[in-house]
Amino acid sequence: MYLELQKRLGSRLREVLQEKYDIAIQTIPLEIPPDLQFGELATPIAFELARKLRKAPKVIAAEIVAALGNLDGFSSFDVAGAGYINARLDRAAGVRSTAAAQEAAPPAGVHSLVEHTSINPNKAAHVGHLRNAILGDTFVRLLRAAGQKVDIQNYIDNTGVQVADVVVGFIHLEGKSLADAHTLLNELKQKGQRIDYYCWDLYARTSQWYASGTDAENEARKKLRYATLHELELGGNETADVAELISTAVLRRHLETMLRLDIEYDFLPRESEILHLKFWDAAFEQLKRTGVLYFETEGKNKGCWVMTRPGAEIAEGALDEDSKVIVRSNGTITYVGKDIAYHLWKFGLLGKDFGYKPFFSYADRECWISAEKGDEPHPQFGGAQAIYNVIDARQSDPQANVIQALRGMGYKDQADHTRTSVTRWSRSLRAVRSSWAMTFRKRISRARTSKSAAARDSASRPTT
Repeated sequence: MYLELQKRLGSRLREVLQEKYDIAIQTIPLEIPPDLQFGELATPIAFELARKLRKAPKVIAAEIVAALGNLDGFSSFDVAGAGYINARLDRAAGVRSTAAAQEAAPPAGVHSLVEHTSINPNKAAHVGHLRNAILGDTFVRLLRAAGQKVDIQNYIDNTGVQVADVVVGFIHLEGKSLADAHTLLNELKQKGQRIDYYCWDLYARTSQWYASGTDAENEARKKLRYATLHELELGGNETADVAELISTAVLRRHLETMLRLDIEYDFLPRESEILHLKFWDAAFEQLKRTGVLYFETEGKNKGCWVMTRPGAEIAEGALDEDSKVIVRSNGTITYVGKDIAYHLWKFGLLGKDFGYKPFFSYADRECWISAEKGDEPHPQFGGAQAIYNVIDARQSDPQANVIQALRGMGYKDQADHTRTSVTRWSRSLRAVRSSWAMTFRKRISRARTSKSAAARDSASRPTT
């Protein structure tokens, strides 16, 4: 039903552009807005037409909305921001249509890739992570029930700042080496204790340590943090080896946790291989060649490689202070940069591939992990026709930049087939915490009332 409505809107938009502007566009970019209050579908088509029509995107968007008229399955269209067109579905009509529909034959030949969970391997999984994993697994089951071939991937950010913080704590707070890390893992196993819990406590202590000294000490610790991050990205050093050992052990605990909920994965692509197998280098060249990235020579982002954010309107010759940093001035790559390279691989547009090794055994198959040098033979991953990313609300901006980069490189069809399902755990978590707190207060109150009543009853009894 949703895909049918998406096609219907795309078809109507093509008709409007042909009738009103005499412009023929084969593929209309359609996206899922970051918040449901903006509707269920959106298109940035007005931005693409601005230069050709010599009008502001917002003016073009208003003209298109006026020309759309009534469209079956949609309740309204409106202009948002600098020129986005938001579409709201007629939900009541959708429910009636779904209830009356006959079972359709499943589509054939669609290869989809669903990425979900993607927990930083620096601590144990918590209830917020479980929510995303359950939503992702449910979506996988729905796609498979519809007849699609679905690969389940769990992206592992093992060279990011969260893992770097644990390594800083391990090496600099606790004074441990790579040999000590091996010893620690053996000792925890013998005691029946878990490395993911150990790392959670260490991560918290390290975070406090960064801000607990004098201004000079804190500044030095900040530099140590980024130096460690740089070593992790480079690889081939003891710091990176410690990160590899600890993060892999934590990752195994994550998979064990998810298996208790019957959640499984096919492939675990790691950020370390995206860097060491030069995925980023190949993506970087494409980004520069197509003009998506440019080198900033002034302002707060001086010395960085940056890209223009989706929907931004920058006057010619003006400095874009809100540009998205992809490569920092110290040469380290941001999460978005690595994710752009990963998405190019997902669609088979990078010209490179991972090595693959079996990592975790399920009842009927293996879960594979990325490696610099892998085993043969192995299943084929990547080269998908449609991508679905089940993410936290805080990642909606990075994902929007990834899609913008794909579109800027000329991969409009792939950008249109990259969909994000945004979950808003933070609000739910506050509600849960509030509920727990209220329940706890009620129990304390009842306990105090019972004790007071018992005391009064005891005091009123005659002594014998």
